[in-house]
Amino acid sequence: MSDNDNPPTPAGVSGSEPKAIVLAHGNVAQALVAAVDLITGRGDRFSPLSNQDLGAAEIDALLRERVAALGARVIFTDLPAGSCNFAACRLLKDRPELIVVTGVNLPALLSSRRATRRPMPTRSPPRWSAAAVRCAC
Repeated sequence: MSDNDNPPTPAGVSGSEPKAIVLAHGNVAQALVAAVDLITGRGDRFSPLSNQDLGAAEIDALLRERVAALGARVIFTDLPAGSCNFAACRLLKDRPELIVVTGVNLPALLSSRRATRRPMPTRSPPRWSAAAVRCAC
């Protein structure tokens, strides 16, 4: 079973903090989220999503559904010129409140406020969003 088959539900999120989505090729997103969980115990703050065996329209639809279901505000993608980032950028055009961060890696996820005990600010963007891809989309 892939991580696309049974998307996590918002019930797993403590408080009202929405999850962030990690969208990557193959099993990369699932592996990164598993590593965050192993290190911090807070992998439930992230929702892994794979583009494996999906075309552009399918990735778009799946990402749109997951963002809506989770109330996600942040999407981490793996490659700046990859299909995952392109899908996130297409969604960003309709949802300008989203933050897209490309080049996701384990240190980036660990340093995000979702992987720590610090609460996510409601008004100011997270400190790692300086690398956000708004200008590259």
